[in-house]
Amino acid sequence: MGRLNGRVALVSGAARGMGQAAARIFAAEGAKVAICDIVDDEGKALAGELGDCALYQHLDVTSEADWDAAAAATVAAFGKLDILVNNAGIGTLVPFDEMTLEDYRRITEVNQTGVFLGMKTAIGPMTGAGGGSIINISSIDGIVGANSVLPYVASKFAVRGMTKAAAIELAPRGIRVNSVHPGFIHTMIGNPEGTPNPDGRALLDEFTGRTTPMGRTGEPEEIAKLVLFLASDESSYSTGSEFVADGGMIAGHRSPGTDL
Repeated sequence: MGRLNGRVALVSGAARGMGQAAARIFAAEGAKVAICDIVDDEGKALAGELGDCALYQHLDVTSEADWDAAAAATVAAFGKLDILVNNAGIGTLVPFDEMTLEDYRRITEVNQTGVFLGMKTAIGPMTGAGGGSIINISSIDGIVGANSVLPYVASKFAVRGMTKAAAIELAPRGIRVNSVHPGFIHTMIGNPEGTPNPDGRALLDEFTGRTTPMGRTGEPEEIAKLVLFLASDESSYSTGSEFVADGGMIAGHRSPGTDL
């Protein structure tokens, strides 16, 4: 018996990376899954691979009309909506003094407004289904600051705050809202064409090897397992909370010259 048998999920940014890993594990655990993204060919391929338990729907998370269409397609195909994973997000490395207003607005529009629209769209269908679980993918940059990613940090802090505000308001409807804060994860790195960047991956692994207590970069599947927990009844008393999976990166640091 799957942990999500009888559940219906919508995952944004589901064609790749952490979103794809979540869609796969949801399907394996018995859920019907709406795979939503702007990368149509990859999203359709994933839905085709997963079979009858999945559908693909184009979704630009900054578009309210696209969100309405995605929710409607999910309910039309599978009868309801129980789980929403707001996973879609973007970022760029730009020093603060070189950042343009366009840079700032583009990133916050996807990462922050997209989460707002997703949650707002899910309220009606989830209320009709008797409740549900919303999982917002934030970041450790939604808990601590980082250089050269100011709009990303701003948007991910906003996701953390919106999660708490929404959790308070939606609890009477039986809707739980939590945020996930990944550290550095192996996804598509630094390539707008969406192909793996070996140099970027090597640099990331070298960085996490030095800075993460666990000494390695995380895998999308590790985040997906945490998302699965929050989507399932196993987290039934958790709402308005943040769940960190970062290999210990923001826990603190070792004292110099010690092995303890």
